[in-house]
Amino acid sequence: MLGLAADRLRADMNRLLSFLFHQGILDEQFLQLQQLQDETSPNFVSEVVNIYFHESEKLLRNLRSLLTDREFSDYNKMGIHLNQFMGSSSSIGAKRIRNVCLAFRAASDQNNRA
Repeated sequence: MLGLAADRLRADMNRLLSFLFHQGILDEQFLQLQQLQDETSPNFVSEVVNIYFHESEKLLRNLRSLLTDREFSDYNKMGIHLNQFMGSSSSIGAKRIRNVCLAFRAASDQNNRA
């Protein structure tokens, strides 16, 4: 009985991952991350993704703070946060977020606050 539930859960996870790849949300880097998980570290992917979400929250707070500051003019500082967010997104295969960071970075490089 437990084996059937585990098989169903695995199938659901595979369908979700297939959907996320098809929608361009994830890329092959996520598959490489999954390959690093084994019996000695069965929660590796989950732990890495949780760290990513935690760090992303901080980066988004920092970006929001910069953008809501009416006196804002430090596009270099914004670029640093965007590079960090882009790098961590790339490392876990978060393709769509990485692409948004690229566009955001291009606007920041042109001092385009809008």
